[in-house]
Amino acid sequence: MHLGNLQIMSPAFGTLRNIPKHFTTFGDNISPPLNWINAPEITKEFVLICNDPDAPVTYGFTHWVLYGIPPEINSIEEGEGKKFTDGVNSMGETGYSGPSPPPGHGPHHYYFWLYALDKALHLDPGLTREEVLYAIDDHIIVQARYVGIYEN
Repeated sequence: MHLGNLQIMSPAFGTLRNIPKHFTTFGDNISPPLNWINAPEITKEFVLICNDPDAPVTYGFTHWVLYGIPPEINSIEEGEGKKFTDGVNSMGETGYSGPSPPPGHGPHHYYFWLYALDKALHLDPGLTREEVLYAIDDHIIVQARYVGIYEN
């Protein structure tokens, strides 16, 4: 992996700011809009993973695994993840599952990780976060993260 200037952001909430209820299971449970800049020209595919490391389970809670995102794409509109290949979240379902922290557990941090790959991997649908990370490990050029917060 190389250091780079890849940046990911959301027009719906600021970094380390509260994720609007609309994007949580308490709201419409729809994926937030995301965009990114400064991807390396040699990028062949993007992978997006949203994980909550504050969840009271061993490896955190995976909210979204999305891959097969073509290199010419630099944004995902609200609710538009279905255009790409879905992996399995920690609910055992494909697609996005919004923040839903346990009541009184304090603020949870939701990491949106974007990985730029040097090869289009054509991975099968329905892979877990761990399976995707294992498959992309030798192909990551650069990664970026964006963190939102939600508390119940």
